[in-house]
Amino acid sequence: MTATRSAEPWAALLRDERVVHQDSYEARSARFGSVPDDLDSRVLDALDRAGIERLYRHQEEALRAAFEGPTIVTTGTASGKSLCFQLPTLEVLCSDRKARALYLYPTKALAQDQARALHAFGMDAAIRPAIYDGDTPRGERAAIRRRSNLVLTNPDMLHVGILPNHAAWAELFANLAFVVIDEAHVYRGVFGSHVANVLRRLRRLAARYGTEPRFLLASATIANPVELAERLTGLEGITLIDTDTAPTAQRTVAMWNPPLLDEALGRRGSPLAEAAELLERLVLEGARTICFMKSRRGVELILRHTVDRLKSSDRPELAELVVPYRAGYTSQQRRELERRLMSGELLGVVATDALELGIDIGSLDAAICVTFPGTVSSLRQMWGRAGRRGRGLAVFLAGEDALDQFFCRHPDEFLGRPVEAAILDHESPQIYAEHLLCAAHEAPLSDEDASVLGAGWRGYAEELTAAGMLRERVTGFVPRRAEDYPAARVALRSSSPDSFTLIDVGSGELLGQVEAARAYSTVHEGAIYLHLGRSYQVLALDLDARRALLDPFTGDYFTQAKRESFTLVERLHDRRDALGVTLSFGAVAVSETVLGYQRKRLQDHAVIDFRALDLPTVEFSTRALWFELDELIAAEPFPPEHLLGALHALEHAQIAVLPLIAMCDRWDIGGLSTNAHPQTGGPTIFIYDAHPGGIGITRRGFDEFERLVDDAGRLIGECPCTSGCPSCVQSPKCGNLNEPLSKRGALELLRRLGAT
Repeated sequence: MTATRSAEPWAALLRDERVVHQDSYEARSARFGSVPDDLDSRVLDALDRAGIERLYRHQEEALRAAFEGPTIVTTGTASGKSLCFQLPTLEVLCSDRKARALYLYPTKALAQDQARALHAFGMDAAIRPAIYDGDTPRGERAAIRRRSNLVLTNPDMLHVGILPNHAAWAELFANLAFVVIDEAHVYRGVFGSHVANVLRRLRRLAARYGTEPRFLLASATIANPVELAERLTGLEGITLIDTDTAPTAQRTVAMWNPPLLDEALGRRGSPLAEAAELLERLVLEGARTICFMKSRRGVELILRHTVDRLKSSDRPELAELVVPYRAGYTSQQRRELERRLMSGELLGVVATDALELGIDIGSLDAAICVTFPGTVSSLRQMWGRAGRRGRGLAVFLAGEDALDQFFCRHPDEFLGRPVEAAILDHESPQIYAEHLLCAAHEAPLSDEDASVLGAGWRGYAEELTAAGMLRERVTGFVPRRAEDYPAARVALRSSSPDSFTLIDVGSGELLGQVEAARAYSTVHEGAIYLHLGRSYQVLALDLDARRALLDPFTGDYFTQAKRESFTLVERLHDRRDALGVTLSFGAVAVSETVLGYQRKRLQDHAVIDFRALDLPTVEFSTRALWFELDELIAAEPFPPEHLLGALHALEHAQIAVLPLIAMCDRWDIGGLSTNAHPQTGGPTIFIYDAHPGGIGITRRGFDEFERLVDDAGRLIGECPCTSGCPSCVQSPKCGNLNEPLSKRGALELLRRLGAT
């Protein structure tokens, strides 16, 4: 069943007054290279069967580069990046029967998708791909280790299942020719810092088995692809392929801003309701559309509203052709949805970012992104899903969040804005020490490891020995207890070994873990906690058992913790004068005490009540930038009653715009502002990595402080609200419940800093 397609199915939609900006981009023709005729005949035959007569020029360049050294390919969505690493690995596996390849994917769905693509080549006699992840039946694992020459897995399984059991994988390590890392931009922050250590452990073990595999990486467009590849792998001399020579369709990009309902409070119409209207209108016009929303709950609400609207339209049968796609489905459910999408059977899908990555879901006409997904890179990935049938529509639908409204006021800058840099730090002290223990379990640590693990490994090993976790023998440093299995204690998505387990009391399901440094403010008793987009209420936080008991929640309020914080400078790494302030970067100790929490209505954020809590103080070391404003303020005294509110508002604004510089989320950053810090002796604003040990976010802010100040100035100065709102200086994660805040004072400070 299909709906009638008009010549321009979104023409009427683009005339709506809520469209605050639109641009059109012409189609681009492909630039072709050639298929090298010296490839193995079986590879050439496979390309013929797939109907591939010519390669795009960037595919040909990537193929040649892959045989010369480590390579990263960063071209657009649907540009054929997979073939860039498939061809060299297929060639090697055909020419060397003993050779092995390892493909790493951040999600199981991507591995499944790639396995289907590999089988479609019809090369079963030469390549034996197999998926090895947590879903692989135990009865099949030994056979995969023994016979598969192309193993598809994820970093988590590599970390906890393959590397610690390398003896069982001796055939793979002794013949490892290629390691492919797909969707490399996903490996940033805490996750990326862990994965960078896992890849160094992989290289270390491969060397012990006598191999030095070539690394091939594929990524969405980011600001620092070579730097990311080097930080992830520990290798130098990485070749960059970034000229996209694939064809692109004609595309219209539109920015849609819900109407302003209350100018003083900055309150706008619901982006979820607006998304449902947009999706309904496009489906009725026959445009195959994908609608992205970060939260699972948001996905379900958009879907429900869309289906209700379609059922009330003159085409009620179309309601059956709109479906959700999110985490939480069984593999069979996911595959059935993917089949219906690829076949063109469906007209609409509402998805979390599970479909942002490179899963093939066929040709779509329109892509809607509801609220800013966190990075310009992610937004472009989502938009790239549309326009594969000759034309496309890409829509950014703003919320009332500070960045969303900032972009609506600067559409040209937003659409032309450079993508962010992916930040990670494999030497973040806690993360590095954890993986050093894992490496010692896999093989004794010795001086020959410095080339892979870094020159500082011995100092950490000696500290771990003093702590009773390692001991030094003639062969090197080994675990104190031979039966220890340190990899089982290290979760790749967390920066701290001290964590709380999250349990769904209804199903008994283990939902995940949260770092102890963040647990008291996010999973305290009574908290409303979002996990994979689903809301839960915390029934109890068991401090002794280190677990939080959660129950699914469908109420109409959210919670915000009130914290008392203090930041102590431990070590200065760098300092410079900037914009009339003394700007510093270094190691700090952060202490936080959660005093209680507010309950707020979802609809209008009105406070329902405040509930006190009795929780211990948490302390952790991290890295921070801080700047001292005493000279700026001394030159023209500030009313004391306004100073703290001005500092606090400026802190919030800078935290809000820091994700524009570093690929991170606002929740990855913390801050503290004070009018009299005991160490600096005056008014100071601290912005710190909200993960123990730090992961490099605020270092980026230190390096680009002038841009950080300028963006914060425009964010606050252009907001039409009277005294501060969620679109400028209010923060959903403020430990002081957004008190005190002075928008006017922050603007004055920014004026003195020279912000434009």
